[in-house]
Amino acid sequence: MRYAHILMAVHEELWALREDKLHAILDFLHAQAAGEKFSAEQIEARINRQTEREVARAEGNVAVLPMHGVIANRMSMFDDISGGISSERFGRQFQAAVRDSSVKAIIIDANTPGGAVSGTSELSAMIYNARGTKPIICHVNATLASAGFWIGSAADEIVVTPTGMVGSVGILAVVDDISGALDKAGVRKQVFKAGEYKGDGLPFSAMSEEAQARLQASVDKAYDLFVEDLARNRGVTAEAVRENFGKGAMVDAADAQRLGMIDRIGTLEETLQRFGVSQFGAVTQQSTSRTGLSRQRAALDL
Repeated sequence: MRYAHILMAVHEELWALREDKLHAILDFLHAQAAGEKFSAEQIEARINRQTEREVARAEGNVAVLPMHGVIANRMSMFDDISGGISSERFGRQFQAAVRDSSVKAIIIDANTPGGAVSGTSELSAMIYNARGTKPIICHVNATLASAGFWIGSAADEIVVTPTGMVGSVGILAVVDDISGALDKAGVRKQVFKAGEYKGDGLPFSAMSEEAQARLQASVDKAYDLFVEDLARNRGVTAEAVRENFGKGAMVDAADAQRLGMIDRIGTLEETLQRFGVSQFGAVTQQSTSRTGLSRQRAALDL
């Protein structure tokens, strides 16, 4: 029953998530809800579960905040099937780093296929509104997709590892229709309801054209918000986002830089060294020259 409830929650959500990841999660939940059991190794093989929870850490005076796995507003219901991160918890970590006077820069260490729409625009706005307080870098190693790109684009700068990818700008919604299978099994479900639209989307019958139109309108509205936030974050027009930011596909690092989706290509170690610290704990020689970042403003002087 637990997985059936999670499955229902997944179907009720709009997703800014790579298609393959959403497909893997849905397949897993359907199988679990049907009674099939998987070992920890099988779960990891199916949906790339994180075996260790990533935690925020400090490298010198730089706060490194992990954003790994599927992003959801309340990630706890997915903890045992996909790892991932709660956008609420990440927001609290980010705000703490912004308020901490000993933290001179924030690096979002990102590797995510995206996640739920709910909570994503709010987190993106939180990061965007913190620009100018201290340098905020989103470092991608190696995937920043969909909701992850929505959030990470709000940083002062996006840096992608040479073999990394960004994009998947789009929205998904999934509705089951099991009416054909029920007919073959000789099962008929009757739904009693009150309220004109109540019951739309239940899997026991095909959705009406009107219900499909309402769902598509919700998807379109979420996509428009995604595009508008990206345009604000990257300092481009909404039309540029729609036409040049992959149209729902992933874009490799070199092309993403050329298209203005990211700012530079580099490793996490290189990004840390710009702030005088090393990924391996050693302090490096701090450069006194300006880095020439297009999006970091006067925060570089902090």
